Amino acid sequence: MTSLEKNPFQGGYAPVTEEITAFDLPVTGRLPESLSGRFLRNGPNPLDLEDPHPHLLVDNGMVHGVRIRDGRAEWYRNRWVRSDKIAAALGEKPRSGGISEASSTHVIGHAGKTLALMEAGAPVVELTYELDTVGRTDFGGTLPGGLTAHSKIDQRTGELHAVAYDVARHDRVQHVVVSPAGQVTGVTDIAVTDGPMMHDFALTGKYVAVYDLPVTFSMAAAEAGVRLPYAWNDAHRARVGLLPRDGGGKGIRWFDVDPCWVFHTLNAYDDGDRVVIDVVAYDTLFVDAKLPTGGPPALERWTIDLAAGAVKRERLDDRPQEFPRIDERRSGLAHRYGYTVQTQEFLRQVSRDAQDLSDLPAPAFGAALLKHDLRTGSREEHLFPRGFYAGEPVFVPGDPEAESAEDDGYVMAYVHNADRDAADLVVLSAQDFAGGPIATVHLPARVPLGFHGSFVADAS
Repeated sequence: MTSLEKNPFQGGYAPVTEEITAFDLPVTGRLPESLSGRFLRNGPNPLDLEDPHPHLLVDNGMVHGVRIRDGRAEWYRNRWVRSDKIAAALGEKPRSGGISEASSTHVIGHAGKTLALMEAGAPVVELTYELDTVGRTDFGGTLPGGLTAHSKIDQRTGELHAVAYDVARHDRVQHVVVSPAGQVTGVTDIAVTDGPMMHDFALTGKYVAVYDLPVTFSMAAAEAGVRLPYAWNDAHRARVGLLPRDGGGKGIRWFDVDPCWVFHTLNAYDDGDRVVIDVVAYDTLFVDAKLPTGGPPALERWTIDLAAGAVKRERLDDRPQEFPRIDERRSGLAHRYGYTVQTQEFLRQVSRDAQDLSDLPAPAFGAALLKHDLRTGSREEHLFPRGFYAGEPVFVPGDPEAESAEDDGYVMAYVHNADRDAADLVVLSAQDFAGGPIATVHLPARVPLGFHGSFVADAS
């Protein structure tokens, strides 16, 4: 076992050890006056590095946030999500409802609340505006179990959709619908076998697309103490299912695909008698229940022909990349642009001297963000200096209330600044993507490599 497998929290993943509150952050450039809200991001940040079974995907969560208003970066905060274990370690009382696992994968805003999310049956955790933990929430008693790390909002209805799986339940997953008011209004059971891991899904105007792929529950991994006991399973059939949204929970139709694994969806939409899904796909992953295994991730388009009953997979970009995002106003609708992080596998491929890249922090992150024009097939890069590395790019509309071009807005990301050994919040113009940042907010601390986040606009 390598040292990284024994302890994945090294290099860029190394945790910070204290919670910080800082006001009036220094800014290079000028923050757009239209930005009013919080740029939030969640990720693993273990309190105890002596844990015998550390795991990137299910360790203690920490949410980082920058509050922006009137052209100013008013504050930065980082807060551990208070699971019962974290609260006890910090000498605090447990939060309401009991929190068995610290949600560490995503953070969103819905129904006026800030929610920290994970998967595999983990509870949804409500946070305050200032990122302190309120407690477990089940949406007023309406949520029957867990949710998912990657819920999606239907922009037409304001509903939040999720496909939830549970490590303790192997024969079904659930499609869950949460109303704009924060109440669960629909739960549909979907029969499966082997307990497949479903990190993400896709949503169109007509369908919920479910990825039933060959990473499944592993009893051997569970008995070995792996905290997320899922492994590549050659015997499990790879397929994608389309659940009609107007079918009353009935009539899911399955389509075979070549074995692969999907962590993240860019977007999906209906196209006549076809469904188009853009994803980042791996040839394999979780081999022997180890996360950093399998081929490099690539951007693909899956076109499901409903009449022919077949799926066409098309490689859109061979360059290894991850964390795809769009203008969320296009969620479930045809989209033109997408944004991703270029991973360091690509940099190693093109480097003449692999040692030149020894300072890169982790396979899923690199020193460039990518903008894809999926209509023309072109791609733009925003390159950061050597030793810098970027997190997930989040698109924020220039004017959320206006009808505007799909890329009329900003791309925001936390970027590790090697010169300061601390993080910057970088704001790019989506229409001048390769150009210099519009603004760079200089944070007082490092933001460890993590996963997903949102720009949660303040209520108007």
